[in-house]
Amino acid sequence: MDFFDEVGPAALGSRLRRLTDTMTSQAAEVYDLYHLPFEPRWFPVFCTVAQEPGRHVGDIAERIGQTHAAVSQVVKDLAKHDLVVVQRGEADQRRSVVALSEKGAALWPALQQQTADVRQATEALLAETRHNLWLAIEEMEYALSRQSLGSRVKALRDERVTDEVRLLDYTPAHQPDFKRLNVEWIERYFRVEAADLKALDYPDEYILQRGGRILLAEYGGQVVGTCALLKMDDTSYELAKMAVSPTAQGLGIGFQLGQAAITQARALGARRLYLESNTKLKPALSLYHKLGFRKTVAGQPSPYERCNIQMELLLTS
Repeated sequence: MDFFDEVGPAALGSRLRRLTDTMTSQAAEVYDLYHLPFEPRWFPVFCTVAQEPGRHVGDIAERIGQTHAAVSQVVKDLAKHDLVVVQRGEADQRRSVVALSEKGAALWPALQQQTADVRQATEALLAETRHNLWLAIEEMEYALSRQSLGSRVKALRDERVTDEVRLLDYTPAHQPDFKRLNVEWIERYFRVEAADLKALDYPDEYILQRGGRILLAEYGGQVVGTCALLKMDDTSYELAKMAVSPTAQGLGIGFQLGQAAITQARALGARRLYLESNTKLKPALSLYHKLGFRKTVAGQPSPYERCNIQMELLLTS
């Protein structure tokens, strides 16, 4: 079985590269047919310069949808073969403008004729196919501009992970995991403080017996995430000790734990959730904002040196 038949659309990019390689190879044959000393990859840049001389490299890149670096390299190659000239712009001496050289201008009419013939041949080729590839590419580019392939894959992966994650209630057997996960992230950015060790070494005494809760997330048979609700008063809880293993970050597990903690806080009668964090923890703050938390200045002084931001979420029934 052919590799692409076996893998299917998952190898779309590789399949397109194979088609690109085929088209590029056959395009080189066309240039030989017309006796034009020209490389196919030069065509978009050269054609743009011929039609709109005096453009900056950045303008050309934007015009043909390529990177500035890629266009700069092609311009260097064209200049090396004496097909274009590069000069400082009159309006802005810091930017270079590109125009055809005498040799490039002499080549342009023959290239235009070849382009017309290639277009006619390509239109006939497209007419032979069941699906018009040119129109399909336009549709694909539009769809990817609306939502990238990476974000589409992430959404599907997160949905799958959500189904595979198990949220667990804390038991004494989970204390080592609870401490490990929290110490792991604290030591990555700060230092473990005495207030941390009280709750991490004795969670029953400092969290559960005082009316709090601890949640854990299990994925792939391992405890990879945790968070706690610390009771502040009859209607307020602190969301604390949230940690996700580096091996499981980016899978949406922190968001699942946060949502579960909010649901449990409501069930406990909470009307307000409070948390403390640090502004250097950008992903964590992004998560808290996604969960609905907002910055507050109404909190009490924190027992933690690392705390420099306090947030709250007002709960409604």
